[in-house]
Amino acid sequence: MEQFCKTRQQSVDLCKPLEIEDYGLQAAAFTSPPKWHLAHTSWFFETFLLKPFVKEYTVFHPAYEVLFNSYYNAIGKQYPRPQRGLLSRPTVNDVMKYRHHVDQAMQALLKAAVHEHYSERGEVFRRVQLGVQHEKQHQELFLTDLKYSLSKNPLYPGYSSTNNSCYQSGAGHSQGAQWLHFQGGLFQLGVDQNGESFSFDNENPVHQVYIEPFELSDRLITNAEFQVFIEDGGYQRPEFWLSDGWAEVQQGQWRQPLYWIEANGCPMEFTLYGLEPRSPEQPVCHLSGYEADAYTCWAGGRLPTEAEWEFAACQYGKKTILSENRLQPTSVDCDPYDPLKQLYDSCWQWTSSAYRPYPGFKVGTGAIGEYNGKFMCNQWVLRGGSCVSPVDHLRPTYRNFFYPRDRWQFSGLRLARSH
Repeated sequence: MEQFCKTRQQSVDLCKPLEIEDYGLQAAAFTSPPKWHLAHTSWFFETFLLKPFVKEYTVFHPAYEVLFNSYYNAIGKQYPRPQRGLLSRPTVNDVMKYRHHVDQAMQALLKAAVHEHYSERGEVFRRVQLGVQHEKQHQELFLTDLKYSLSKNPLYPGYSSTNNSCYQSGAGHSQGAQWLHFQGGLFQLGVDQNGESFSFDNENPVHQVYIEPFELSDRLITNAEFQVFIEDGGYQRPEFWLSDGWAEVQQGQWRQPLYWIEANGCPMEFTLYGLEPRSPEQPVCHLSGYEADAYTCWAGGRLPTEAEWEFAACQYGKKTILSENRLQPTSVDCDPYDPLKQLYDSCWQWTSSAYRPYPGFKVGTGAIGEYNGKFMCNQWVLRGGSCVSPVDHLRPTYRNFFYPRDRWQFSGLRLARSH
């Protein structure tokens, strides 16, 4: 109950800096407006818990089943994703009433389910846990989507006006990257699906893989390092790019990472705090998988596989979280007791691994089984976490995934090489 209520409140708290006009922003088809995220996460609990387990439950509005269904084909039709920004109605006030309606019913269901005689308690708790983690994922998407939409405004408005001084552009310093050597060998990849801690279905089942010896950079690539790639003609030299990546570069006229801006001759970067001077020492962020891969080719390395990344994280990775409520990656912390830095607290890290099911993976039954399995095609795996990731999602086994052309996620890169 406590975790449910806390998570639901966190979503509402994310809206505190917003103006009413911000709730409907949708600058591209791949983003969703803040108001839609608030409603969809309520739809999830209504659809997968209240409707099947509460006989007397009354839906808040019958049309919401279509309006706020994201991709669950077994549930029924979905309102077109590119048009979510057109939904001026229901109003923000209506959506908040919807959330309250769902929360009240969910709290009653949870009170009933705590009693041992409740026949469906196990399944209710399992779905509530999934719903809570699902809402946390949408809290991260709330920020990444909003950042993209705000960036299209020539005023470059910030989501938040509060940027702690230690994260300003001149703060921190990066030392030269160090290579960490790993012998590899047989490794248990993934999570035991019968374990006590929560994991998403795509992290299961645990299985053995063999890893050849490899080396991994102890930190992420910085803005300054990526700038050298640009100045060496990185975006004009096709020899560094995968064929599909080169096509994206030409079509999109990419010349630098997303959110890099030159203003009056000064290198700037759009952030959730607004337009700020670009820090050379901060990790380069908002790269597509194609850009990350091209940089590694230019630098004489490669992207790690997801198995290598997890192997290294399990050996050396400290779950160092500098602070919560940060909205921008930070420069590396030169902690001698933290040999593998920036695993979780700055940028998601692209891997070279295709997003595919682990051996023995089984899609769950019913509509709720559409959660991850149906997306295991044409996407790449990212590992780690970012400055806007939920803290309890930061673990070695978490598998994030995006299309390699995607740039709006807080995604960066770490170099690997074969030994």
